Amino acid sequence: MTTTSLQGLKVLDLSRVLAGPWASQLLGDLGADVVKVERPGAGDDTRHWGPPWVAEPSSETGPQAAYFQCANRNKRSIAVDMATPEGQALLRALAAQADVVLENFKVGGLQQYGLDYDSLKALNPRLIYCSITGFGQTGPYAPRAGYDFLIQGMGGLMSLTGRADTEDGAGPQKVGVALVDIMTGLYATIGILAALNHRQTSGEGQHVDMALLDVQVATLANQAANYLVSGVAPKRMGNAHPNIVPYQDFPTADGDMILAVGNDGQFGKFCAVAGHPEWATDERFASNPARVANRAVLTPLLRQATVMKTTAEWVASLESAGVPCGPINRVNEVFADPQVQARGLLQHLQHPTLGEVPLVACPIRLSATPVQNRWAPPTLGEHTQEVLAEWLGEA
Repeated sequence: MTTTSLQGLKVLDLSRVLAGPWASQLLGDLGADVVKVERPGAGDDTRHWGPPWVAEPSSETGPQAAYFQCANRNKRSIAVDMATPEGQALLRALAAQADVVLENFKVGGLQQYGLDYDSLKALNPRLIYCSITGFGQTGPYAPRAGYDFLIQGMGGLMSLTGRADTEDGAGPQKVGVALVDIMTGLYATIGILAALNHRQTSGEGQHVDMALLDVQVATLANQAANYLVSGVAPKRMGNAHPNIVPYQDFPTADGDMILAVGNDGQFGKFCAVAGHPEWATDERFASNPARVANRAVLTPLLRQATVMKTTAEWVASLESAGVPCGPINRVNEVFADPQVQARGLLQHLQHPTLGEVPLVACPIRLSATPVQNRWAPPTLGEHTQEVLAEWLGEA
């Protein structure tokens, strides 16, 4: 069997919904033994977040929402009631054997069960304990619940997303996927791996404190830097870029395309293909700072030119000239794209009750320790006896 990057690592996953499960799924993709703890009879909330359903809910299988499938492959499910003393004792015993515990309860929510960091650290000093909350373990908002949509608003992302105030349909807009949850899951994974590396030399575990709001603010990236340097809060610009022109969508004869010009050389090549080489030497447009300053003049000229060809014609001619561009694909078109297909981003895993389940593959490519797709997302409590036997030696 091929060795995986995190082979032998034991992860006890107490998290639900998306940010925590996204982190634990990635750890599972990399080879960790991830045990997902779920409520008996109900399971993770997202099992019920349908339609669409992978299969219609039934008394035998329970709800099988597509949402649950997206973040729970390469895990084993156990059903444990942590509200009971027996369940709490069982989870503490499992935590004593774990390398990582992952949870996304409200701050202090697990203390009553003896499953908080301090309690489990006393049992297992080498434990890496990752908490994911809306606002972190400290600060005036720490007790609040946090949700992706709420954080997109509070963390500034929605102030940057959507049409400009001067356009029809203006107003703040959330991103079309739960991006803050996804990014927090990725940052949590990085934090866990960093803590594991520290444990290699120190022998000590630690608490990883992840907050959705922290992650959202951190990933404002260049927009935050623009504000901190200029003192001017950035505004919504639709699909335009605050620092690069032309870098946005443009209309074509049969739809729209993305034009992503990153430097002056690429702009000159675009102008040649568009039949307007004079734009590349016009002092208003010859450099990127000049194009940004004269955006309002240049953009209408570009739009008048791009509507003269179809999207496919533009993509073919601009790609040949080395100008970054592309279509605006719907999700069905994404999975029909030859590059997406060549990279194997659609995978099918065998499910114990549903047959083959379609999933999006892990995008990490490792030459020596490749990702292994071992298990489809589990049924509720599918592995309870198996995990107890392996981790605790219970028959």
